[in-house]
Amino acid sequence: MTSRKPRGSGRRNRTPKAGRRGGPFSGADYDRNLGPVDRSQYRKGKGQGKKSRQHVPEGERLQKVIAAAGIASRRVAEDLIAEGRVEVNEEIVTALGTRVDPDNDIIFVDGIRVNTKPDSVYYAFNKPRGVISTMSDPKGRPSIADFVNTADTRLFHIGRLDNETEGLLLLTNDGELANRLSHPSYEVPKTYLVQVKGPMRKGVGDELRKGIELEEDGLVSVDSFKVVDSTPGHILCEVIIHSGQNRVVRRLMKAVGYPVQRLVRIAHGPITLGNQRQGSIRQLNSQEVGHLMATVGL
Repeated sequence: MTSRKPRGSGRRNRTPKAGRRGGPFSGADYDRNLGPVDRSQYRKGKGQGKKSRQHVPEGERLQKVIAAAGIASRRVAEDLIAEGRVEVNEEIVTALGTRVDPDNDIIFVDGIRVNTKPDSVYYAFNKPRGVISTMSDPKGRPSIADFVNTADTRLFHIGRLDNETEGLLLLTNDGELANRLSHPSYEVPKTYLVQVKGPMRKGVGDELRKGIELEEDGLVSVDSFKVVDSTPGHILCEVIIHSGQNRVVRRLMKAVGYPVQRLVRIAHGPITLGNQRQGSIRQLNSQEVGHLMATVGL
């Protein structure tokens, strides 16, 4: 199986125009250095294990596996091992001659899971308004397939964004990660920028944090709500929510009297949209993948 190559802008005659960088709906640069993982903050995270010399005689050299995953060069990987910053199966490994089985061994560097699946791919897609969250559409409407080459492997979209919602949509062929990120028990937060008509009365944030009764879903609350910008006649809010019900942000805002004018997802767990162009797709780096895995206990 070969890695897919994003096409970026898709078919010109079927897709909306790419957005512009900047403005209140842009954030910090994407693809940033996320730093080491503090695994203690995740419910199923693994801590530093006891010192060990994990070794599989017929396996691959540990530093080669780390380098192949894009974490570091072989020479730097050797330094990481010698410094006790590498774990194999929850045990610290310091022997440079250690060989491992990349198909079965679980490897961490500075608390970040090393992706040892060469065929696994992970992408961030900035979905434009008017694109549906499916890999194909029998009605010929713009879909994710217009932006990626689907010939190489099957991609899963992690969650959905409705037709009118823009922003970050994660794509992968890693079924286990996709399932965990989508499962409500892991409570992975999603961050949105919401534009509504202003002015806004006091107490809206408190109402949303306490919870709103939604038909068929019961009491639903946001994790965080704040006003981040305002212009005459418009309010820009940031909403963080781990609930994944259909059109939940739109329904909540309508319930408190502020129908959504524009909605953009800017983060999914530790992955942020930043200044990534609308309609573009980029591959997540190894550190970002490691942080995503840590979020759901992998």
